[in-house]
Amino acid sequence: MLQKTRGIALSYIRYRETSIIARVYTEEFGLQNYIINSVRTAKSKNNRIALFQPLTLLDMVVYYKDDRDLSRLSEVKTSHPFQSLPFDVAKSTMAMFVMELLNKVLKEEAGNPILFRFLVDSVLFLEEARTNYENFHLAFLLKLSFFLGFGPESAREFESQLRENAYPFLPDNEMETALNTLLRQPIGTPIKLARAARNELLDALVAYYQIHIDTIGEVKSLPVLREVLG
Repeated sequence: MLQKTRGIALSYIRYRETSIIARVYTEEFGLQNYIINSVRTAKSKNNRIALFQPLTLLDMVVYYKDDRDLSRLSEVKTSHPFQSLPFDVAKSTMAMFVMELLNKVLKEEAGNPILFRFLVDSVLFLEEARTNYENFHLAFLLKLSFFLGFGPESAREFESQLRENAYPFLPDNEMETALNTLLRQPIGTPIKLARAARNELLDALVAYYQIHIDTIGEVKSLPVLREVLG
């Protein structure tokens, strides 16, 4: 049955000689895998493979059956062509990190419109921001944790959960204030964090996710993100 849905491209793998299997988080059906034929050829129309780069926002018409692990697309286009995200080193590094985490934590094969809206709004913020996005990845992880069921209510609770799991996180007053602001204010709220403090909080957030989702394992994009953004 043909269905319309919006989606967020998460990743893709090569399939056979010219095709890919794309992983997409959709508004209507949650996490889905789609096979897209003939996109890895010189004759591929309109460079369709670019539609499945990290966090691309999609409008799709799909063949949907709830008992299939692999579906097909009838139509696909981007709903918001990126102008800065793929070309800004800091933004693209954040996008790779966010994409990797989402691939690890999103499991539901059911629609969650509120979560989908949060993800779209977050991607659009990162694409459109000209300033105050250096802490985007930190705010994003904190706010996403509430959708996943383990969001901390305060910096003190965050610290307590880490210490209970033998992670040595001891924020000073400045870090605690920054953490509470990240928790309670919209993404993009100006926050002053030194490079070392930003790295420390990033590592603590990844550890916090690993405590609550034991299948996360190694986050391969973390060293690059730490180096680029700090």
